[in-house]
Amino acid sequence: MISLPPYRPSAKRRNPITPARGARRGCILACAVMFFGSGVAMAQAPTPAPAPAAPAVSALPVPGFWDPRRRPERPDTSRITLVRFLTEIDFPPFNYAAPDGNPAGLNVDLARLICEELKVQCTVQMRRFDTLIAALADNRGDAAIASISVTELTRERVDFTEPYYRPVARFAALKTSPIDLVTPVALEGRKVAVVAGTAQETYLRELFTEAEIRPYANKDAARDALRRRDVDLIFDDGFSLAFWLNGTDSGGCCTFKGGPYTESRYFGEGIGIAVKKGNDTLSQAMNWAMFRLWEKGRFVDLWLRYFPISPF
Repeated sequence: MISLPPYRPSAKRRNPITPARGARRGCILACAVMFFGSGVAMAQAPTPAPAPAAPAVSALPVPGFWDPRRRPERPDTSRITLVRFLTEIDFPPFNYAAPDGNPAGLNVDLARLICEELKVQCTVQMRRFDTLIAALADNRGDAAIASISVTELTRERVDFTEPYYRPVARFAALKTSPIDLVTPVALEGRKVAVVAGTAQETYLRELFTEAEIRPYANKDAARDALRRRDVDLIFDDGFSLAFWLNGTDSGGCCTFKGGPYTESRYFGEGIGIAVKKGNDTLSQAMNWAMFRLWEKGRFVDLWLRYFPISPF
């Protein structure tokens, strides 16, 4: 068990995360805490005490699922002395192993902030994504924070906190592209790269019926096609694209075109923290902590640290 200091925001960098793929399974860290939201709200700045209705607004859009008119009551957390978080091994920038093998990423920093707000000790253990829900059921952890989608199927196995972000899809094109307007009519005859078999491909085929849709085996192949000018645009997960656009791999080639697509029918209801069925005390405590962190504006710094180019 390694003790961690409280979360401290770092300066923005061109490529804020360098994921390490040699993840050390079972690595455990003590942690502290934070939270996010749903829908699309503008980035919030810290507000003065004692109880602001909502944070002030700044330039970049940041997800926020909380209604300031529905402030939750502080739950009784006297029985919560330790929260054992479980997280994914390799899903940057949300979860990955740092060069020293310890858990890192947006979800891990969010867990630290939540525990800090609740004033409880926490640990974080990295596991394969496909083992997380079973580990909760077997009492090998208390909460899984690993970008788990809230779906009808997952709700049958675990309970969730309120969502802290929503999946989003985006178009991107070369910076030199003449394309400005992105609509089904405007993209008639345009070549659009997409990863085969994804929700993004389904969405394009059903709603952008006049575009020339070109499926590729994976994200790298689709992005290479865009850089080679084999296609006019790419349509992909907005978080993955934002991370790529802000990193060195893109070489500064490209930029978002058009706005975000958040239709839950295609892209999911949202991302929540999973807890064991019936653990209402813990889920309510996390909801309260996340609301407080949103209200204080602390989630904005975390969001912008990982996504200076907003997926929204």
